[in-house]
Amino acid sequence: MRIKLHMLEINQPIGSFYVGKINSDVLIRISKIVRRKDSLGIQRDLASYRVKEISKYCEDPDSAFPTPIIVNINSEHVEEFNPINGAEGLYELVIDDTFPVAEILDGQHRIEGIKAAENFNVDMMIVVMFDLTEEEKAYVFSTINSNQAKVSKSLIYDLFELSTKRSPYKTCHEIARIMNSDEASPFYNRLKMLGKKGEDGSLSQGTFVTYLCRLISLHPQQDMVDIKNGKPLKDDDRLVLRKYFIEERDDIILKLLNNYFSAVAKVFTKEWMNNNDYILCKTTGYGALMKAFPVLYKRGYDNKTLTQSFFENELEQTKGLFELNRLELTSMFFPSGEHGQVKLSKFFSKETGGKVENMNKEFKNVNDRKPVIQASGYNGSEPTRVCPHCGKEKPISDFGYRQMGNGEIRNQSWCKDCR
Repeated sequence: MRIKLHMLEINQPIGSFYVGKINSDVLIRISKIVRRKDSLGIQRDLASYRVKEISKYCEDPDSAFPTPIIVNINSEHVEEFNPINGAEGLYELVIDDTFPVAEILDGQHRIEGIKAAENFNVDMMIVVMFDLTEEEKAYVFSTINSNQAKVSKSLIYDLFELSTKRSPYKTCHEIARIMNSDEASPFYNRLKMLGKKGEDGSLSQGTFVTYLCRLISLHPQQDMVDIKNGKPLKDDDRLVLRKYFIEERDDIILKLLNNYFSAVAKVFTKEWMNNNDYILCKTTGYGALMKAFPVLYKRGYDNKTLTQSFFENELEQTKGLFELNRLELTSMFFPSGEHGQVKLSKFFSKETGGKVENMNKEFKNVNDRKPVIQASGYNGSEPTRVCPHCGKEKPISDFGYRQMGNGEIRNQSWCKDCR
């Protein structure tokens, strides 16, 4: 069957290409994917999880695919390609859609995801290039995939404020915004909204939302689609805040977080207020506190109390464990990353059973270990090094120490003033 496409000519330094509209079913029929393992193909192996994500996304009544699928077509498969009279730069392309003639240069996952979706048929934007060599195909592919800037999570989460429908991300963003702007909140002016570091910001909005959302939804994108389609959400006992979200009681979620983190700020005042020397209000500390929250929440729920006083009593016991075992909330004892967060979360939730030695053999005699000093100079009294951030030469004591993954103690890369 012959199909006719109206194409607009675009002239750029790389050459001329043509932009048009095509039905998704037709595009699927005429397109083909040549992978790198197939002789001179340029495409990567298909990521099945991306195909599944896009297929699910097609269920969203507000789904959109505004970026074009880019293809190459050899002239031998073109039946007609003529300018349209009276329309400058507009051409009519005629091809046979009974077999694949268009090799996809960009958009293979969108095509496969749409193909996997049920009853999804839409208009798509297509960019056609003609008669590219294998080298030219590879150049176009590499240019597209190397020059795309990743959008920060903070910006993405912030944009959910514009949505008129409920979603886990929108709720978490609203809570982040309220806690950052409320003078009575323990997070007042402590979040870097939109990823921009403020004077006192120590935690990004993206990080705050990511960990909070994990207590509400395992599949936030699917929840958003289900809400739009009027489907009821199912509760999950593993997610302690989910029932409040389903019941649209975001005020309770906000109250619980205020009680919890107000208790943290009161019990660990020095560590909470000093971001240069301590990790409590940074990603490691916040991540650990959010991992511990479900355990503490269930303990309080069973005892019918989730007040700030309840959380203070729980955290006072944790503080006693730290003091008893000479542990500090610094990166020397709790390095950044998942391992450090999990280890610290077990202290906050007291899953050690009150016996630190059961889970922290790596902390035994840690204060007696001799640090590995990375110095570049000497000022007559102690070694010095140059901070790569401020460029100043300072004593090693101005840098502090951290524990590496292998248990080794080394001085920090940046000085305390720059961290």
